[in-house]
Amino acid sequence: MINRNLIRIRVVQMVYSWYQNTNKDLTKAEKELLFSLQKSYDLYHYFLYLPIQLTDLYEDRVESKKNKFLPTEEDLNPNTNLLDNKFIIQLKSNKQLQKFLQDNPWNKDNSEGFVKKLLDVILESETYQKYAAIAAPSYEDDKEFWRKIFRLYISGNLDLDELLEDESIYWNDDIEIVQTFVIKTIKKFKQENGENQPLLPMFKNDEDKAFALTLFTETIMNEDKYRDLIKKHTDKWDFERIAFMDLVIMQVAISEIDSFVSIPTNVTLNEYIEMAKFYSTSKSGTFVNGILDSIVNELKQMN
Repeated sequence: MINRNLIRIRVVQMVYSWYQNTNKDLTKAEKELLFSLQKSYDLYHYFLYLPIQLTDLYEDRVESKKNKFLPTEEDLNPNTNLLDNKFIIQLKSNKQLQKFLQDNPWNKDNSEGFVKKLLDVILESETYQKYAAIAAPSYEDDKEFWRKIFRLYISGNLDLDELLEDESIYWNDDIEIVQTFVIKTIKKFKQENGENQPLLPMFKNDEDKAFALTLFTETIMNEDKYRDLIKKHTDKWDFERIAFMDLVIMQVAISEIDSFVSIPTNVTLNEYIEMAKFYSTSKSGTFVNGILDSIVNELKQMN
């Protein structure tokens, strides 16, 4: 689930943090890197739990209306498509998700207000009205409903983003990426898999975990080598006045080019140039692009 794009972002952040801290314990920093990636995987599970929270709240509302002193006909005979949703029933029983929630319980109090507000938005939506009108929804209908809800009302929800950013400093840059993996997971669900439906693993394979640790370690251990290259190709600029984030991004990029020859250089360059545009100054993308391109040309000539 944690792809190399997210790994690169986290490594840049951890390298930046390394230079801000006085404690230069590399082993501790590596553990912090893995912990931060674990938090991204935690977020994936919490997103999967959100539709369950919404369903549980709807069930509470239905029961409350039935028990009113003078319930209406609608109160007594509510639309049950949401309650009988076969995808949610399967998700609730998923062994991996249940194990995670048991070990890492979500604080419902912190999200209660948001969940109530979101449920109101969903119930008033055209997406829900169309779904509620289906006489006997199939498993695919049930799954497609939640896929649409996630895409339209959960992904990009600014209130949710703010809530999650307050929960963990590591989630500020993860939300959008992790949401795409949740949508992919919903699409992958199959009814016949029942409670054993596999969720996405934390890493696609052991290589990705090794990529994260190696990229971070090599960046730190080869600081002098990589910064000398940067200094050489920034002779038109005062090195001390280069934005520090630009310097870190270029250092990590050179480390990747130097340490992972199997990764196409243009892929590496594109990732870090885009990172510079997003995380640094308005001119950083062009600046980093020019310097890295010059360094890559020199490295090619040396090889």
